[in-house]
Amino acid sequence: MISKKEFQQLHEDIKPHIHRTPILKSNLLNELAGAEIFFKCENFQRAGSFKMRGATAAILNLDEKSHKKGVVTHSSGNFAQAVSLAAKSLGIPAYIVMPSSAPEVKKAAVKNYDGKIHICPPTLKDREEAAEKIIEETGATFLHPSNQLDVIYGQGTAAIELLEEQPDLDLIITPVGGGGLLAGTALAVNYFGNNCASIGAEPFAVDDAFRSLKSGRIETNESTKTIADGLKTHLGDKNFPVIQEFVSEIIRVEEKEIISAMRLIWERMKIIIEPSSAVALAAVMREKEKFRGKKVGIIISGGNVDLSNLPF
Repeated sequence: MISKKEFQQLHEDIKPHIHRTPILKSNLLNELAGAEIFFKCENFQRAGSFKMRGATAAILNLDEKSHKKGVVTHSSGNFAQAVSLAAKSLGIPAYIVMPSSAPEVKKAAVKNYDGKIHICPPTLKDREEAAEKIIEETGATFLHPSNQLDVIYGQGTAAIELLEEQPDLDLIITPVGGGGLLAGTALAVNYFGNNCASIGAEPFAVDDAFRSLKSGRIETNESTKTIADGLKTHLGDKNFPVIQEFVSEIIRVEEKEIISAMRLIWERMKIIIEPSSAVALAAVMREKEKFRGKKVGIIISGGNVDLSNLPF
């Protein structure tokens, strides 16, 4: 596992390639929650989400030979955009496998960042096979959006920045899907927090992380019917042990609570966030007694929203 000193150095290394995103507060939301909430706004990050951090960290860790051959990932969402932009910023090729069902707006974003798109049928098997073929043809290095240590450490730098500015937080809460952000945050909290806890939040509809912590093994979901489209994936063998060791609990929320929290932030803070990002605030609103009087950090994971398909 990365040491505290190495974690700090990784953060320094990626700083020239990422934004130091703002931390915002809302007096009204504090009153509604009965807590003091500090929102780390990764919706203002380059490429619109925290995943720019992990993509950059992973690419910087490659040797010169691997840089020339480029990187490949399969994603229909934020990681596709993050890898494309990070690779463009560092001057290397990026091959992005996207399912045919991916929204045109996301394909367009990847193209804008010079990612080389390869369309495949919308199954995990097809995506993996397409990525493997590109690796065989180009020698490109595969980047996983959540279950790769360099990526996980990069994601944790958002929490490092939050704790640098608010060192007396009682806890930090993040959404959990693939587990990269939660694991990275939990490591940062362990090294840089002061009696600070790390908590995850996820929809009841895809509560695999909650069940995984209970059972002690990686669980999956039979259905992925949730508005929080970024949280439909499950944990991996690299991030799950970190989550087991350093995450105190995972809170589940209903779909209507996600929509309500998303709308609250839009109306009261005037910022654009994804449904997945709203899950963390929804957890605070659902469990008010747990957070009453506490200083709470929330990682707003991203702001890449299809404005033609809002839930309100």
